[in-house]
Amino acid sequence: MKRSVFFHKVLSFVVPTVDRISQRDWVRRAVIREWRMLEWQCCMSSKSLTISRSSEKTADPASKDHARDGRPQKVGFVSLGCPKNLVDSEVMMGLLARAGAELSSRAEDADVIVVNTCSFIESAQQESVNTILEMAEHKSSGRAKKLIVAGCLVERFRDEIRKRIPEVDAVVGTGELQNILAATGVGATPSREDSPFVVLPSRAEGDARVAQGRFSRGQWDGAIADLPNYLYDDETPRILATPKSTAYIKIAEGCDHPCTFCIIPQLRGRFRSRRFESVVAEAERLAQSGVREITLIGQDTTCYGEDFGLKDGLALLLEKLARIEDLRWIRFLYAYPNKITGKLLETIASSEKICSYMDVPLQHASAPVLKRMKRGGGADLFLRSIAKMRHAIPALTLRTSFIVGFPGETEKEFEELCDFVRAAQFDWMGTFSYSDQEGADAYGLDKKLSVREIEQRRKHLMGIQRQISKKKKKVLVGQEFDLLLEGRSEESDLLMEGRTSMHAPEIDGKVFVTDFAEDMEPQPGAFYRCQIMEAHDYDLVARIL
Repeated sequence: MKRSVFFHKVLSFVVPTVDRISQRDWVRRAVIREWRMLEWQCCMSSKSLTISRSSEKTADPASKDHARDGRPQKVGFVSLGCPKNLVDSEVMMGLLARAGAELSSRAEDADVIVVNTCSFIESAQQESVNTILEMAEHKSSGRAKKLIVAGCLVERFRDEIRKRIPEVDAVVGTGELQNILAATGVGATPSREDSPFVVLPSRAEGDARVAQGRFSRGQWDGAIADLPNYLYDDETPRILATPKSTAYIKIAEGCDHPCTFCIIPQLRGRFRSRRFESVVAEAERLAQSGVREITLIGQDTTCYGEDFGLKDGLALLLEKLARIEDLRWIRFLYAYPNKITGKLLETIASSEKICSYMDVPLQHASAPVLKRMKRGGGADLFLRSIAKMRHAIPALTLRTSFIVGFPGETEKEFEELCDFVRAAQFDWMGTFSYSDQEGADAYGLDKKLSVREIEQRRKHLMGIQRQISKKKKKVLVGQEFDLLLEGRSEESDLLMEGRTSMHAPEIDGKVFVTDFAEDMEPQPGAFYRCQIMEAHDYDLVARIL
């Protein structure tokens, strides 16, 4: 069966083929397996969550009113999009488990399926709707009785989801995570006084952006008036969906920047930081439970603490986290170019635990394009900043991302971007095709490029980076590094794979392990010394020493 769904004539979505989301993809994207849920119960505050092998024994008796046939509801999750979205999924799973639900890693076994969606660009919106429709098949021909849609797509298309996909029973926006209890039928939505989320004030910059209309959602039918304003803390229940040795910590939420291509401020609300002590407390508890790698995330991590009046808040937080004895690697993602201070660079360089890794999305290099994006900067300024970073941090791994095909991007401006990439020599780079989003200022700009032209430019730019990456990876052959072993490779059961400190989780290449001592039994989640034996465009091949 095929079916199309149209949202305001902006997008057209078609049901994917049967193998669109394979069993492996479900397990990889979805909730962790049962054994990992049991293993990770100690990550949370003792009063937040207790899970045993028999959920019926630990469930709140009142929660059984919401179960079918006298047993707990089985709830399965599919989490799409960025790590920030994944943390939201982990929080919702924690809330459900604390209320007595049983979490399932198989769609076929779930009474309730939750799809946590992404809406950043058109391709993400299409993937989200495809996944919703795929999971809807489990209602019509399987065991599932409820289908819940959560996340950014709800903020953008709240009414249309319910109208166009009748299988959807409830929607939960990015600021309504506690509503997952009522939506699934597992429990009642907590009162404001009992809410596990902290409502935080915004900073002055956010107030100014409000006056400028930055957060306006008036053109989105069904969008609720209130912007998301919650943020979880160290007392909020959470079940990790990452491998046992690594975890994300969301240190901030929302964004106040005026970027014309982006609707994240409307989807996530104003920028707000978590309390310093709350982040440290969560990191300490994660380390005690076996986590060895922490990745700090937020829409803009380098603005952390500004709403508290902290100067160099991220640097201060990193210094504190580096004192946690059991942590091995600490990194942060999503740095804003003009927020990278000398103090931050010094802090990274001074601690072995803080990875010599910078993720700085630059978006473009042509000053006129950046001006139209309301980003600022340009190739010369960025090259000086990169030189400063590399001088301050020996062996720095530098990652960035760009948008190609922004409205009005000329051949000359695109070539300037290409020349900049050749000069900057990034270790990792991602490229997005410009996506027109209603609600973003760029939506109203003239001189839109064709999809074909944008894709040609994207492929050309990635071709340049592929050669740079290949050359950089070749230099690593013969060198030794610490390796975090992640387990069997998805490429082949005959291979194991892992990452060095040069590799952020999920977004960078892999290190494939092909050789280790006969008497060794490498354990996933453990660190080993390895030697690089081969290099490819993005991936490495190593042996464990």
